[in-house]
Amino acid sequence: MLPKGQGSWYYSAQMVQEKIRVHFGDYLSHAEVAIYSILAVLLFITALATIANAGKMLFDGLGHWTIAAQTLLVLDQLLVVLMLVEILHTVRISIRSHYLVTEPFLVVGLIASIRRILVITLEAANLTKAGSFTAENASIFRASMIELGLLGLLVLTLVFSITLLRRFAPNPKSTQEL
Repeated sequence: MLPKGQGSWYYSAQMVQEKIRVHFGDYLSHAEVAIYSILAVLLFITALATIANAGKMLFDGLGHWTIAAQTLLVLDQLLVVLMLVEILHTVRISIRSHYLVTEPFLVVGLIASIRRILVITLEAANLTKAGSFTAENASIFRASMIELGLLGLLVLTLVFSITLLRRFAPNPKSTQEL
């Protein structure tokens, strides 16, 4: 119970505190959008630079008739661009809805795993193509095959996770009500 004559002061202090909380929340929300926007611009610039680099590598490969050797390197660069675009998509969703979506992160992990599988396959092909299969090369090859198997398992796990998430994920609107 409030002392006599103190009620209006108490309620006005509560209103001031509530106003401060609301304004502080608004400022944090604007700061969040600004940071996401800067991140989106930087991701966009990085993706453009990577596409330009992949195009230059492809053009150089065509010019020197080494397109076969450059193909996997160009594909590697393009998969990096795909990961950047997927992250940019996640940032865009976060800016619009103020809700963090997990599926794009799983997709980025899937792309990164497939990218690593391609790199390991290229390195293993170069190890076996050399003609002299030394004990050191055999050890590297064995480790590469173990990593390749684990990455395959990771790809299956990520695909299963994405499938489950799409089937059973809560609607963002329903989670905001909680």
